[in-house]
Amino acid sequence: MDILKQKILQCAQVIDDRIIKVDSFLNHQLDIKLFNEIGKEFKKRFADREITKILTVEASGIALASITAQYFDVPVLFAKKHDASNLGKDTYESDVYSFTKDKSYKIRVSKEYLQPQDKVLIIDDFLAKGNAMAGLIDIVEQAKAEVAGIGIVIEKSAQKGRAMFKEHNSKLESLVIIESMNNGEIIFK
Repeated sequence: MDILKQKILQCAQVIDDRIIKVDSFLNHQLDIKLFNEIGKEFKKRFADREITKILTVEASGIALASITAQYFDVPVLFAKKHDASNLGKDTYESDVYSFTKDKSYKIRVSKEYLQPQDKVLIIDDFLAKGNAMAGLIDIVEQAKAEVAGIGIVIEKSAQKGRAMFKEHNSKLESLVIIESMNNGEIIFK
């Protein structure tokens, strides 16, 4: 996706050749025009799939999933990272390790909103080691629903997250794949 590659080259910052900071347009300040193009691209790439829900993790994935959902005309469901009194006790839960934050946390989805008949498109901003994606897939499988696809905005292939899903039967689409980050230079696959 050329528009996304150009935005990354213009605005992203590389930190220690392992973290790409895209908070000026993707996960702190949001470029809605770009998000609309991302949503259209996910619709195009998953047009062959029946989708009844879009699932993501709070917080960075919510805006991406919401804009994408308008093209599928389905609800967005997000896994909460924090225990909340209004969430209730009847939840699907999975433990996730955050590479960026270097800590583990539990993600939760209310059983009320994820049913066995759902066909779920998982959307997230990054695929690095694959831990968040594994947690979301675990939650969908606990619900006995179907993972209809996985949409990633930026994949960092050097961190081998995709390898976690080779055995999984879901279609995985990354809009851009970063092969490496060397001395602050971003190399796309």
